[in-house]
Amino acid sequence: MQYYSHIEGQDKEVFDAIMGEEAREEKGLELIPSENYVSRAVREANGSVFTNKYSEGYPGRRYYGGQEYTDIIENIAIERAKKLFNCKFANVQPLSGAPANVAMYFALLEPGDTVLGMDLSHGGHLTHGHPTTSINKVFNFVRYKMKDVNTGEIDYDHLRQVALEHKPKIILAGFSAYSRELNYAKFVEIAKEVGAITVADMAHIAGLIAGGVARNPFEDGFDVITTTTHKTLRGPRGGMILVREDEEIAKKINKAVFPGLQGGPHMNIIAGKAVAFGEAMTDGFKVYAGQILKNAKAMETVFRDANIRMLCGGTSNHLILADVFGSLGVTGKDAEVALDAIGITLNKNMIADETRTAMDPSGIRFGTPAMTTRNMKETEATRVAQIMGINLDGGAPVIILRKYIHLMISVTVRPIVMSKDCPSLNTSRISPLTNFIAGVLVAGIRPA
Repeated sequence: MQYYSHIEGQDKEVFDAIMGEEAREEKGLELIPSENYVSRAVREANGSVFTNKYSEGYPGRRYYGGQEYTDIIENIAIERAKKLFNCKFANVQPLSGAPANVAMYFALLEPGDTVLGMDLSHGGHLTHGHPTTSINKVFNFVRYKMKDVNTGEIDYDHLRQVALEHKPKIILAGFSAYSRELNYAKFVEIAKEVGAITVADMAHIAGLIAGGVARNPFEDGFDVITTTTHKTLRGPRGGMILVREDEEIAKKINKAVFPGLQGGPHMNIIAGKAVAFGEAMTDGFKVYAGQILKNAKAMETVFRDANIRMLCGGTSNHLILADVFGSLGVTGKDAEVALDAIGITLNKNMIADETRTAMDPSGIRFGTPAMTTRNMKETEATRVAQIMGINLDGGAPVIILRKYIHLMISVTVRPIVMSKDCPSLNTSRISPLTNFIAGVLVAGIRPA
């Protein structure tokens, strides 16, 4: 392939691995909610000459010379981020979401200070204070949970009680495996009562916020947002910290990122972020963000009709967490392996009040960002969910299901040729054969 011609000529082992991954992503269907396909433009920026350049510091205040163009590219990324998320300050240097959270903690806290965040077992993230993380040795973390795991309702009364008891310096909203929208105004109300800073970890839904289909926590008065720049935002692997309006907080965060936590930023990745933010400002991205939600709802309907229990009762965003062990007697690990065998990649996941182990849990987590990037719509999302149910219920041979997935994918745009303005799927290209096969397969799905 011309795109990798220099690697092919120089290092065949690496080339073969890259081409293997190209084929895997092209021929399979990515449903891990945190994964997506970036545009060719983002990939080119990631591989640009900016990978050569050290640029410790910030635009206009660097420690090395030769910064004319690094300053330009970082300022572009900053200004686009501020516009996308309607805030006054943005730091685009964090290497990923976890480093962004760690930098935020060190910026706003002293050792021993308390953070109130969502419990990992109820949808939170490791960096929100799980006991196994190193950050837990520095700060004190207390947790809130869902009031009802079948609806996703947060127990805001308990959250308030914990806040009044522990007086956290930060109240953290955000999640890794939670499929409903949070009541950000309620978080702000409780934070004001105890004098806490409000931080939203929006890593999973940043693209939905940028696309205007999910609420921006800044609209309800949140102080800080941390996020990744990939996932639904469809940029390169990286992080970002946004500050609504408090300049003192912004200064503390800048200092915590550099020199507090990191040395030189990865300018090639910041270039990729700038390109991705530009893509997110287009009308096409808004359409894409809306379609993510439509596709997730289509998959939710199939799982509900098949009596497969979903945590939170379904989804209001891009992801679904399903209790396949409780519903089908299939462990999350076995489900992950079985679906991978037919070309569908997702991840095993613990559910609320889990009775199994983290490596062999009761649930699976899947989402629609990547399939939507491939221009699949509700019809395709429905078919995929049906095929997942058939596979997990042992309703058809693996080879048939795999061929069907390949056939469906073959009429969608390939990720390697995607640009910022991905063409809409031409539904006339959906082979009548795919619908016929799907109809035959679905006829044998386990009765609701």
